[in-house]
Parts: sequence; structure tokens; C-alpha cells
Amino acid sequence: MPPVVIDLRSTDDWRDVVHRAVQTLAEGGLAAFPTETVYGLAASALNEAAVLRLLEAKDRTSGKPLTLAIKSADEARDYSPDMPPLARRLARRCWPGPVTLVLDNSHPDSLIRQLPSKVRAAVSPEHTVGLRVPGHQLLLDVLRMLAGPLALSSANRGGAAEAATAPEVIDSFGEALALVVDDGPCRFGQPSSVVRIAADRCDLLREGVVPEATLRRLSSLMVLFVCTGNTCRSPMAEAICRDMLARRLKCSIDELEDRGVLVASAGIAAMLGGVASSEGLRCMAEMGLDLSGHETQPLTEPLVRQADVIYTMTRAHREAIVTQWPSAAERTKLLSIDGSDVIDPIGGSVERYRSCAEKIKDELKMRLTELDLQGPNWR
Repeated sequence: MPPVVIDLRSTDDWRDVVHRAVQTLAEGGLAAFPTETVYGLAASALNEAAVLRLLEAKDRTSGKPLTLAIKSADEARDYSPDMPPLARRLARRCWPGPVTLVLDNSHPDSLIRQLPSKVRAAVSPEHTVGLRVPGHQLLLDVLRMLAGPLALSSANRGGAAEAATAPEVIDSFGEALALVVDDGPCRFGQPSSVVRIAADRCDLLREGVVPEATLRRLSSLMVLFVCTGNTCRSPMAEAICRDMLARRLKCSIDELEDRGVLVASAGIAAMLGGVASSEGLRCMAEMGLDLSGHETQPLTEPLVRQADVIYTMTRAHREAIVTQWPSAAERTKLLSIDGSDVIDPIGGSVERYRSCAEKIKDELKMRLTELDLQGPNWR
């Protein structure tokens, strides 16, 4: 029997498509979905018979593991409890998106152990598992409604090119599928980049949509300072931090990014494109630092998600961030180790700014010892 084909571009009820897809997968059927990369074949990872049919349809005899598609970066730690900081960093910055992370899953608490035995063999033959959060809304909606992850593989037979359109999928797999969701040509039309991560070592197993140079940049340590308007405290903290890190790494400030360190600042209530206060400019100039090129920016979800550590000037700033983005709580810290606020010098004298800058510098001397400045080892 030929598969049911649903054209997502002309559907009147998105939720109905999601429910039909979830029902198909829950009943053990194989489904083909569009992703941002190429079309993928999917089976419920809780259904051993469905995963075996997926392997048979793919004629997968090489032992190459299937990918597990999961709902979110947070869920990755269920399958790799020892997920290293570098992997968590790339997951936050790349997902949902065209990157597959291959991680160790030998921890006894890994949810891999709850999958059927032949599914475990298909997705984790060597104590690692490839995880991905696809960047297509329909597939994300399906994952959020489905019990368990999906076993996912590109919709092509061994050695053939990946399918970037639904008709190509139907031509290759036809009656092996129960459902095909057609959303036209995939955005990128090439497979995901695959990165294996162990501790601080990265191995690029396949360069796909995201090139190695971009992955290297995305693996950099990012430190973010937050105040209210991003005109005084946080830009001064950014400038002082850059200077201190450059001295520690024995490089120029301009070379920090090449050494795998990014430093930024933002404001809870900042406008976009403003400038640093004149007193802040003068205070930093006295310390040999230049704030003349600073442009204010508001704190946004992407900044919060990408930051490895967020230092706030006050307890109220931290509380505001954690309230809006609870997942950032572990990474959001008050700059002052003793729990005191860094008082806003806005409207005060240059001397008040100097005092604020010295407070920031003293706190950073202690805070920067907490950071792992050893960049990832790419191979």
C-alpha cells in the first residue's frame, strides 16, 4: 500500500497533521519528515519492530548507528548524564538545528538502557549515541507529543544521495512508509554536521551544513555581563574582563576570539544602539581601555542561551533573568562573590565611576579563576 502523503503547505489544520504523525509512529509505522537539512525517515525508538523495519528499508548492514531525535538540549543529559560542558555549550547554541552531537552514553543512568535491546544496538553500538534536535517545527511538535525519542535517518539508501524533496523519498521507499509529510524542498538540502565530543576534544566526523570554522567559533567560551541600561556597569565589566583575560592568555584583546573566548554585555532594560556614558568612557580611558565603540543592546533569549556564564550586577538582575529564563539559573551568577550589589554609578561623579570600576575589577580577579580557559581540542 502506498504511503499517505500530506502536503504541509496546503493543510488547513497543522495540529491534525501532528496528531496523525504521532499516531502513525505510536502504532509502529515509518514516517518521512522534512527537516532543515534533508528529509528523514523516522520510527519510534520505543518500538523495536518499527526500528528494525527502518533498518531494513535503509538496507543498513554496515552497523552505522541511527540518530536519536530528541525534544530539546535539556533532554540530552537524560541520554548522556556525563555530557561535558563543551557538549552542553554546542547543544545550547546549535539546537534546534543542523548539528548532530555524538556523546558517551556509558553512564548507568542513561535512558538508552530503557530502550528495547535491538534499538540500543541500532542507535548505540559502541557506547556512544548521536543526538539531534531537528530545526523543523512540525518534527519538534511531533517529538513533544510522542512518548520517547525518534530513531532518525536520512531518507536515502546506502550510497545514494540524500533526499531533499518528498517525491524523492517516495521514489526510494514507497510502500515501506506509512506516512510522508511534504513541505517542499528542504532549506539546506545537505546533511547535518556530525561532531563527536569527549571531555574537551571535538572530532568533526562529517562536515555538513555547519562548517568547521563556524563550529569552532560556536565552541568558544562566552562570558556575558548584565546590568540595567548597558551604558555603565556591564560595558565597564566587559572591557575590564577582556583586558584581564588577554593578560592571562598572553594575547592581545583583539586575539581573544581566536583563543576561544568571547566577552559581551547587555542590559535588562537597554535600548539598541546607544553609547556608553561619558563618565564610563573617561573612567575606562584612565585604565587604558577604550569604550568608544560600545553599542548598547537589550538582553535577549539568544544571548542568554549562548552564554556559558552570566554575571549580573545586582540580585534583582539575576532574579529577573532566572524568572524569565529558568533554564539559565545554573549559569547566572551575581558578580560579587559576597552577594552584594554593584551599585549603579549613573548620574554620579567620575570618582563614583572609578569606585564602581575598582569593585568590578576586584570581583573579576576572583570570578575569572572559576573559568575554564582551556579551549577545545579540535581534530
